[in-house]
Amino acid sequence: MKGVPKLELIPLGGLGEFGLNMMAIRYGNDMVVVDCGLMFPEPELLGIDIVVPDVSFLVEHQSQLRAILLTHAHEDHIGALPFVIEDINVPIYGTEFTLAMVESRFGEHGLLETTRRHVVEPLQAFTLGPFTIEYIHVTHSIVGACAIAITTPTGVVIHTGDFKIDATPTDNRPFDLHAFAGYGKRGVLALLSDSTNVDRRGYTASELAVRDRFDEVFANAGDGRIFICCFTSSIHRIQLAVDMAEEYGRKVCFLGRSMDTNTAIAHRLDFLHLPDGILIRPQDLRAFPRDKVAVVISGSQAQGTSALARASVNNHKHAEISAGDVVVLSSRIIPGNEKAIFRMINHLFKRGAQVIYETESYPPVHVSGHASQEELKLLINLVRPRHFIPVHGEFRQLSLHAQLARSLRIPGLEAHVAEDGEVLALDAKGMVRSGTVATGRVFIDSGSQDEVAEEVVVRDRRHLAEDGIVLPVLAISKASGKLQNEPEIISSGFVNPMQADGLMARARQVVSESVASAGREESGDWSLIKERIRRDLRKYLQQQTNKRPLILPVILEV
Repeated sequence: MKGVPKLELIPLGGLGEFGLNMMAIRYGNDMVVVDCGLMFPEPELLGIDIVVPDVSFLVEHQSQLRAILLTHAHEDHIGALPFVIEDINVPIYGTEFTLAMVESRFGEHGLLETTRRHVVEPLQAFTLGPFTIEYIHVTHSIVGACAIAITTPTGVVIHTGDFKIDATPTDNRPFDLHAFAGYGKRGVLALLSDSTNVDRRGYTASELAVRDRFDEVFANAGDGRIFICCFTSSIHRIQLAVDMAEEYGRKVCFLGRSMDTNTAIAHRLDFLHLPDGILIRPQDLRAFPRDKVAVVISGSQAQGTSALARASVNNHKHAEISAGDVVVLSSRIIPGNEKAIFRMINHLFKRGAQVIYETESYPPVHVSGHASQEELKLLINLVRPRHFIPVHGEFRQLSLHAQLARSLRIPGLEAHVAEDGEVLALDAKGMVRSGTVATGRVFIDSGSQDEVAEEVVVRDRRHLAEDGIVLPVLAISKASGKLQNEPEIISSGFVNPMQADGLMARARQVVSESVASAGREESGDWSLIKERIRRDLRKYLQQQTNKRPLILPVILEV
């Protein structure tokens, strides 16, 4: 019908990368956004604390934006909110635990009073403009995870968020297969599905599988303390540690700022059950017999200031790890963190601890929260969408997920691999790629929490890290434009001081010759003289060392 708007799916992050998850869904002049996640920086982004999506498209169309809908509370789905919400302050919807975690971050940023937050319950539909929204409970590695079904005038879009199909979850709330099947029977226009584990065959193990390994650990710990390190948002895993400690007569101590915060939130909302008298304070840890304590500690990725990283080098005021203790790393090693984690593991071994970490052994010490191939196929078969769009993963995973969907040979199903910024327009006739919108990354500087322009600041930091800095210091007469004495050259991170004498002596001559060769008019303009020195010195140093240090001339006017 002429004049009827198309439904547009606009990924603003999370396609072709891990993190930055953000998907805009627009019909006519109304739009909702699913998730608002951050990404932790690659090593080459020196001094950058976090990376958040560029939301200039949302700012430009803010009048159309009805809400941000959150699937769950992991940082790659909610972490950008404190930075984004300042530019687009719209209502935020999520489950109770998800919003509690959001509020914790908003409190740190002074945003609690200025933001609008709405708690939702699974299978309780609500309306936003032309959209009818229904949350569907899924199983994942965090409390309160949901998929989101969005009914639009064009058809139903289901966004899975992160999920696995766990038949025996520790909280006895299984994945809601019936709700997905119900939508499949009614007809689904598009399914957007988590691609994280698409290259893993079979099924992802249940969270309950970890219990047997924990039981082994507690049974065989002997006279030592037990340290269990997991993601601080993994409330099910923390509950398991508490249950095991109670069964084996050990007290529990929570260590680490994020561990304290998240367990307090979960306990307040009744998602974490703590038997009376089981907790002890960190400052009382040394007073208890070592065989009567289990420590649940943060720092699974060996972050430099985390509790376990400090304890591994005997630099924590409360946690002391020594011979006979058992340390369980009940978390996956996030790609990029391998060196830091294994360095920490080495320190733990040096302290005489028994260290148990992710291996191929069974029962496992950690299980993934993401669906493997058979679960992914099951969900696609239940929903039987007209269009299938993989999300949450690098391009290879999106491609493999699309291939997996096509292999099911569901009549009428079309699988599309999209990238950030592409506009996927859908109507009754099909789907077309109708253009692109501005997307990108915004860098938040460590400490200051200010935005950083990558092409300027990060480039200079990389430059300094690779080739160092050279500072020519000159005293020049303002009247004559001539040097008053030989230039001094200070360098850092450029060359070995033992090898620098001859190089720097000639460099001083280059600077002197550069100033002497300047014309009369040029010699009175310090900015021109600095540029001349920078050019001539760079050429000489590159010829001699094949390096390009950052050169910052300093002129003292006399």
